[in-house]
Amino acid sequence: MTDSEYIKIYTGGTIIVQLIKQRLEAEGINPVIKDETESGRLAGFGASLIGQPEVYVHESETDVAVRIVEAVRGEMENQ
Repeated sequence: MTDSEYIKIYTGGTIIVQLIKQRLEAEGINPVIKDETESGRLAGFGASLIGQPEVYVHESETDVAVRIVEAVRGEMENQ
């Protein structure tokens, strides 16, 4: 995603990424989730290294999205 209008706001575990995705969508933000491990699995290739999915949002939504990511991370750390 080089030279695009999308900014990476988080890289981490699948469960947290899915929670972030849900929260962003609830705020009307449509994130792009890049997960090379899952893409390889769906294409029929085995993954020797487990990667971590990445969350991207449009650059105009970065401020709100980063606050949501920080809130989710705070919630997860306090559990």
